[in-house]
Amino acid sequence: MSAPDDTGRFGRFGGRFVPETLMPAVLELEEAFVEAWADDSFRAELDHLLRTYSGRPTPLTECPRLSEELGVRVLLKREDLNHTGSHKINNVLGQALLARRMGKSRLVAETGAGQHGVATATAAALLGQECRVYMGEVDMARQELNVFRMRLLGAEVIPALSGSRTLKDAVNDAMRDWVASVEDSYYCLGSVMGPHPYPWMVREFHRVIGVEAAEQARDLLVGALPDVVVACVGGGSNAAGIFSGFAEEPSVELVGVEPAGGAAVGHGVPGIVHGMMSYLLQDEWGQVTEAESISAGLDYPGVGPEHSHLSDTGRATYPSVTDEEVVDAFVLLSRTEGIIPALESAHALAWVARERVALAGRTVLVNLSGRGDKDVAQMMDVLADRL
Repeated sequence: MSAPDDTGRFGRFGGRFVPETLMPAVLELEEAFVEAWADDSFRAELDHLLRTYSGRPTPLTECPRLSEELGVRVLLKREDLNHTGSHKINNVLGQALLARRMGKSRLVAETGAGQHGVATATAAALLGQECRVYMGEVDMARQELNVFRMRLLGAEVIPALSGSRTLKDAVNDAMRDWVASVEDSYYCLGSVMGPHPYPWMVREFHRVIGVEAAEQARDLLVGALPDVVVACVGGGSNAAGIFSGFAEEPSVELVGVEPAGGAAVGHGVPGIVHGMMSYLLQDEWGQVTEAESISAGLDYPGVGPEHSHLSDTGRATYPSVTDEEVVDAFVLLSRTEGIIPALESAHALAWVARERVALAGRTVLVNLSGRGDKDVAQMMDVLADRL
């Protein structure tokens, strides 16, 4: 996976579709990131925090009981074991250090399931920065634990009350805040989406997932690589991170699993939202339609532009799974391996379970992007009759 072109595009997707008032800010951000990413001292400080604060490298876990159940050798990349409980901390530590380098004292973020918000609040507390997180009112209700965690860490959590009151609307409100306070604020965007350089920058901060996973897989598989690498996709940051370790290996199939009610790649058409051109759910008049998912973190009507490009070129495929399949996968991993996955990650597992016949005898690496602690209260209601 290479850098975008000079206009910030991956093929025909990406770009910078922002108001003139924000153009200086995104250009400043690109210049700062390019400079920082080439600075050995910046990279060393980030690597140090990833090791000593976040807990990297995260392990690769063999799943013998799940593998026996499915007839597929399943490996998990354990991003759920990061500090704060998901892959989000990789990107946030990088962006928080970049904000400090740029002289920005205040972090603004959006969040869906709350994991990016928790990670941003965590980094702000670590580095002594102010933090404001926008979160859809609907998501705040189904992710009360993460709302409390953010506030405990010192962040101000603001409900997004417009539209569907979910992730899309939280992004809208966060971007409005950034426009109004750009001199001292840094927009810490949580996925591989938005105007350039965000899709590229966030992928680079998550590249560590793929680099580690490829090395660990070669050690475990005696020089070989998995046949298939699978990750869930909303905006797509965890998928971009792990795909980056295998994209140049043609023998490895890349699969990004979307929610059936938010399958932007599967059912969308090219359009512009949140500063980027990408596949987008929209009606016949070009209006954005609402995504629906049991998972707050995947409840988004678009997808990162690099994923749109990977789909167009055929390098990755993007099937979808239903909420019912996700619930079954959530229970399946919990009961076979004693690992409770985030609902987002359960989408990837659900696809593996559904495709078990086609995958029989193959080795599948699933990016377990987060742990399910945040989803337990929600799932207590969903699984009340079953349990």
